[in-house]
Amino acid sequence: MKFIKCEKLKQKPDFNNLHFGENFTDYMLTMDWKDGEWGDVVIEPFHNFECSPAMLVFHYGQGIFEGCKAYKNDKGEISLFRTKDNLKRMNKSAERMCMPQFDVDKVFEGIKELVKIEKDWIPTLPNSSLYIRPTMIATQAVLGVRVSSTFKFFVILSPVGRYHPAEDGNLPALYVEDKLVRAAVGGTGEAKCLGNYGASFYAFEKAKEHGYEDILWLDACEHKYIEEVGTMNVMFVIDGVVVTPKLNGSILHGITRDSVLTVLADSPYKFEERRISIDEVMEAAKSGRMTECFGVGTAAVISPVGAIAYEGEEAVISNKRIGPVSKYLVDRITGIQTKKYPDKYGWVIDVK
Repeated sequence: MKFIKCEKLKQKPDFNNLHFGENFTDYMLTMDWKDGEWGDVVIEPFHNFECSPAMLVFHYGQGIFEGCKAYKNDKGEISLFRTKDNLKRMNKSAERMCMPQFDVDKVFEGIKELVKIEKDWIPTLPNSSLYIRPTMIATQAVLGVRVSSTFKFFVILSPVGRYHPAEDGNLPALYVEDKLVRAAVGGTGEAKCLGNYGASFYAFEKAKEHGYEDILWLDACEHKYIEEVGTMNVMFVIDGVVVTPKLNGSILHGITRDSVLTVLADSPYKFEERRISIDEVMEAAKSGRMTECFGVGTAAVISPVGAIAYEGEEAVISNKRIGPVSKYLVDRITGIQTKKYPDKYGWVIDVK
């Protein structure tokens, strides 16, 4: 591992007024693939890349990324949450996108050192953290549909507050997209690749035009079964049971999804992984059998939903109030992340 020192450090932002993903720390991590192997991990000053406009990532989208977090509690203890699981998932995305896999332990140790160096950038306010963005892009400068021969792996850090502010009694509403699709079985839905997100922008703008904050995606074949909410996995509480779509080859294997289901297995709440149709969701919401709906993901952790709109009809869920399951999960998962509760799952790694 190599270290290049900053000549001048940045002024830190106001941690009481953070906008998600707009501020970046002094250092970054880089690693280059060339001649069939990865070079050294380098921690160096955050800087812009100098690159060719012919780089393959710009033209054919060969790129992947991840998102994970570091936390600092009120005792000043710093920890990483499931970062190795994110890196393992990134290697699976790399395989799907014909990109070189990397040594998870080597990169993890680099991220630990980077976070340790940037410890003063970690906010300690409730619902705040240091967001970690590992990314890999194809860097060969050539036109032509082919797999790149060179790649750059890098990690940047950003202090963040709450991703989706949840106002109790005025929770956001979802727009059901029943024509456009996020992903199809056999496609890249299970990979965290660049194109999945760029291709969703049109649907997001369409939802905004209709006055809605986010999208509820349906399957690509029948436009009938629930897949995800926005860029997160989704869960519903119906008849007291937490229901989430079963992983089917087009749904991302969410790390937070897995954390939630693991915590639920040790809780008083029951859960099911199964196919769930939009008709079932709307009927349950309108009848009052559905008491909660929420997205789950690294950025937001738990993002409660207040209403769902489908075919010109809007069903309000529990008067747009945050429900007990959402509150329980936020408390338990953030409590483990910040060491309020003991970590019996081996998810938290101390940074010392």
